[in-house]
Amino acid sequence: MSARQRGTLFVFLAAVLYSIGGLCIKLIPWGGMAINGGRTAIALAVIGLYLRLTNHKPKMNLWVLVGALSVCGTNTLFSIANKLTTAGNTIVLQFTAPIFVILFSILFFGKKPQKLDLMACGFVLGGVLLFFVDSLSAGGMLGNVTALLSGVAYAGVFLMNDMPDSNPISSVFWGDVFSAVIGLPFLGYETDFSGKTLAALLILGVFQVAVAYILMVEGLKTTPPVTASLVSGIEPVLNPVLVAVFYHEMLGPVALVGAMIVVGSVVLYNVILTRQTAEEYQT
Repeated sequence: MSARQRGTLFVFLAAVLYSIGGLCIKLIPWGGMAINGGRTAIALAVIGLYLRLTNHKPKMNLWVLVGALSVCGTNTLFSIANKLTTAGNTIVLQFTAPIFVILFSILFFGKKPQKLDLMACGFVLGGVLLFFVDSLSAGGMLGNVTALLSGVAYAGVFLMNDMPDSNPISSVFWGDVFSAVIGLPFLGYETDFSGKTLAALLILGVFQVAVAYILMVEGLKTTPPVTASLVSGIEPVLNPVLVAVFYHEMLGPVALVGAMIVVGSVVLYNVILTRQTAEEYQT
C-alpha cells in the first residue's frame, strides 16, 4: 500500500467514525452545546495522550488558529444542528464541504481543481441534493442553516494541511480546547446523567472526535483536500442510516437514491484516481 493509499484509508476510517455522531447525539437528552462541551473535553484527554506519546508540543500561530476555529466550528455547529433538525439534514448539508474546499482552494491557495475532482464533486452534490429534497422539509430552518455553516467550517478542516506554517494536530488540540471551554458551562443546565447518556458521550469523545481527528490529520498528510473531502462521502450515508436503524428517524426513497449516488461517486472517483496514480508511477 502506497503512502497516498494509506492516507486515503485513514481519511475513510475517520469518516466512518464521524458517522456515529448523529446517532450518539440523538441518544443524549442534552442540548447541543452541552454535548459538544462534554465530548470535546473527553477528546482532549485522548489527544493530549497522543501528543505526549508522539512528543509533539501544541503550537500556535495565525494559521494554527484558523484551523482550530475550523475544528471548533465544525464540532459546535454539528452538535447544535443535530438537535434542531434531523440527522439526515445535518450531515447532508454539512457535506457541502467539498464545494467549499474547491472554492477556498481557488480563492486562497490558487489551486485549480482537476476535471475528475469537479465531475466527482458534481455527482456528489447531485446525490446530496436528492437527499436534501427528500428530507429537508422535516427539519427546522435554523437547524438547516446551522448545518450548512458547519459544512463551511468542515472545509477548513480538510484544508489545514495546505495552510502555510500549519500544524494540523495542534489545530485539532486547540479547536477542542475552544469547544470544551464554550460548551462545558452548559452542562450545569442538564439533569440526566444516566449510564446510557454517559456511555454515548464517552463514545463520542474517544472515537467520534479524538480518534477520528487523529486519523484525519494523519490521512491528510498524503491525501489532497479535495480527495479527502470526497472520500468522506461515506459519512453522510452512514450517519442517517445508523440513526434510522437505532433511533427510527427514517429516510425517504429519494434520499436512499441520493445516498447510493454519493457512495457510488466516491467509490468510482477513488478507483479512477488509484489507476491514474499507478499509471503516473509506472511512467
